[in-house]
Amino acid sequence: MHIKILGSGCKKCLALADNAQAAAQSAGIDFEIEKVTDFVAIAGYGIMSTPGLVIDEKVVASGRVLTATEIGEFLKEA
Repeated sequence: MHIKILGSGCKKCLALADNAQAAAQSAGIDFEIEKVTDFVAIAGYGIMSTPGLVIDEKVVASGRVLTATEIGEFLKEA
């Protein structure tokens, strides 16, 4: 599973990355996390507010830090 964190690398982006990693590890999923900081690439996803979370090229959230539990629900659906 490919998980992308979209944002500048701010505190919220780092927290989202940590929560995504915790959720994927808890679910026992084989995953890779990529941090995308290029604003042109971020805009290409239609994200206007960071941080953004993309799972297997599907935008699942933007503009807030999801908890590991919330991310886990998205991982189950993917």
